[in-house]
Amino acid sequence: MQYEVFLNKVQDRIGPTQPDDARRAIIATLETLGERISGGEANDLAEQLPEELKEPLQQAGEDNEEFSLDEFLRRLSEREDVETDAARNHVSAVMTVLKEAISGGELDNIRAQLPQEVEPLFEYGR
Repeated sequence: MQYEVFLNKVQDRIGPTQPDDARRAIIATLETLGERISGGEANDLAEQLPEELKEPLQQAGEDNEEFSLDEFLRRLSEREDVETDAARNHVSAVMTVLKEAISGGELDNIRAQLPQEVEPLFEYGR
């Protein structure tokens, strides 16, 4: 999936916003995801994404951090400078588009490294 298509799909899901809002949501989600999954998995994911989306995933080190959904949302909220409910909506939009953009095997590998409580974020609107 090309970057502009990814961006537009996220923007459509998060509602009427400026393109910069969708960009911030994407970058914040990928940076936080990169901290939560292993470095090798982050690199594997980055390989399936457009060039513009690789860097946020590759900023994290090799070791992943164990943290909860609440902490995931707190970090995202802080990075985007939005309320937690908006952060939840944004991460869900990004994860749903991510699910469309990558292979099923890669998606399974990512889900395996996330706590079960994160699963609903892969289904926008739940």
